[in-house]
Amino acid sequence: MKRHLPNAITCLNLFSGCIGIVFAFKGNLETAAYFVILSGIFDFFDGMVARLLNVKSAIGKDLDSLADMVSFGFLPGAMMFQLLKLSDYPSAYLPYLGFLITVFSALRLAKFNNDARQTEDFIGLNTPMNTLFICSLPYVAADYPQVVYSGILLIAITAVTCFLLVSEIRIFSLKFSNLSWAKNKVRFIFLILSVILIAFLKFAAIPFVLVLYIALSFLHFKGVAPTNKV
Repeated sequence: MKRHLPNAITCLNLFSGCIGIVFAFKGNLETAAYFVILSGIFDFFDGMVARLLNVKSAIGKDLDSLADMVSFGFLPGAMMFQLLKLSDYPSAYLPYLGFLITVFSALRLAKFNNDARQTEDFIGLNTPMNTLFICSLPYVAADYPQVVYSGILLIAITAVTCFLLVSEIRIFSLKFSNLSWAKNKVRFIFLILSVILIAFLKFAAIPFVLVLYIALSFLHFKGVAPTNKV
């Protein structure tokens, strides 16, 4: 029973992502965003439980990537598809560009599974953070509809996020091996500042959180060569 618990949590991530996709295609992007958060919670805890119980397996790793492909690959693509349908650019074909996020998320996950440099941190933006950014856009649109529903801006966001997913930019992981301030200083700083931003701006804070995440990663890894483990 113990060895199946992490995989059960991963399946909850997948199930939540499927429900989020249904809401996204119905045009209810705000509700879809809550299922993204729920998937993110399950995605965080499946790995933690596997490490605590010492039951990590190859099947668990593959299942995690497959679940992430739905929750953090297909779902954000579906959300961008709907956002582009609502944009100020009248085209029947433009919305399909949103699924480039799905394609590049698949490339990102495949790269992660086969890149020995990403055992502790990330090379390229991780799919959960990218998805959180995409799902925050409908909430930002509530206050700034003319900005968010700009077809040019949404195309630019799609292009930039696709680039970040497969880029060689080093991004620190939010996984804690211990609670030492010295070893986790950048993580603690990021979490504290993110909580403050979210407390004031709610979902609209996520774009700022993403910029903060990349900026802190750049400062954290500046001048540090990636470890190439084989």
